[in-house]
Amino acid sequence: MLHTLADFAHTHSTRLYAIATAALSLIAYYVQDLPTRLILALIAAVLGTGEAVQRVEDRKTTKALMQEPLHSSDV
Repeated sequence: MLHTLADFAHTHSTRLYAIATAALSLIAYYVQDLPTRLILALIAAVLGTGEAVQRVEDRKTTKALMQEPLHSSDV
């Protein structure tokens, strides 16, 4: 199960990041009594996670660019 979950997270890292960012934004907006330090810490964590997600996407793009292109006769 964990291997499958890790594969899913790797394959859909950008989507998961977008969902988490949206959820955190909604929580920060609707929960009025959150301390400023907590909000700033969440922003820093989101920015760091965004960088990690971008690196995963860059690796996937580089890997795809290194593959031989498919021809119509290969399909």
